[in-house]
Amino acid sequence: MNSTKLAYRFISGVAWAAVGLSGLCASTGAHEMSLYRKDFSPASVAEGITTAVRDLPLDGGGYQRVLFYGPKDGMRGIIVMFPGGTGDVGIERDGTIRHDDNFVVRTRELWAQRGYGVVIVDAIGHQSMRGKRSALAYATVTREILAFAHSVSNVPVWVMGTSQGSIAAMNAASHTEHRELAGVMLTESVSVLGKSQETVFDAHPQDVRVPALIVANRDDRCWVAPPSKANAIADAMRNAPSTVLFVEGGTTQSSNACSSLSPHGYWGIDDKVVGEIENWMLGASHFRERS
Repeated sequence: MNSTKLAYRFISGVAWAAVGLSGLCASTGAHEMSLYRKDFSPASVAEGITTAVRDLPLDGGGYQRVLFYGPKDGMRGIIVMFPGGTGDVGIERDGTIRHDDNFVVRTRELWAQRGYGVVIVDAIGHQSMRGKRSALAYATVTREILAFAHSVSNVPVWVMGTSQGSIAAMNAASHTEHRELAGVMLTESVSVLGKSQETVFDAHPQDVRVPALIVANRDDRCWVAPPSKANAIADAMRNAPSTVLFVEGGTTQSSNACSSLSPHGYWGIDDKVVGEIENWMLGASHFRERS
């Protein structure tokens, strides 16, 4: 199917379409962004949801593809989602996702129901992101992603990562400017060195200065993300107000203990975990307002 290049102007969370515009522009009280969008049927996207794809140009060539998914009205915040594994979720130009079983991808509708938009981050050029997420070069990429998120609407922006994606979220949080980020959520974070040869401890946790949540499932059996390391991750973020949240449960639909279809990926307990994270976010928002 052919995609139509559009520009959306987001004003107080409401999207207005204007055909033929391009580029990322700013005007009084509004932001415009060039997007790829397909007219989705109700079976593809729930009523009241805006979905759009953007290719963010990178220095040196190439692009970073992201998918925005969120409510048309009353958006309370935007969460930039960094998936685990190789990071390749396969975002197509029409907004479909080839691999959407990762926790931070499949829960997009749950977040939209709660009034949050999400920006799902794909792998650059569909190449594996293993071993690259803690690098300074990738921190620069995350800055572009955060700039995009802020262009969508004037609401707080958060970052969340799961498993290997927590390394990217930590790197993003450690390189943000004052008040650029509302907080960071790290779920089932890779904290033991494995094949990717990097952990969250390599992503400059000491430089994080925003509220941080570390979520750990006591039933997680993934050897590179043991729940016993959750407090050590919090301690490493010594300049950030951090909270450790332990959850329990989940079912196993894979022989791989590090799969999204296991307690490592919160399979079967999405509602519970999303609800707990949102409760923390509400408290962190009050902390941010006082600081």
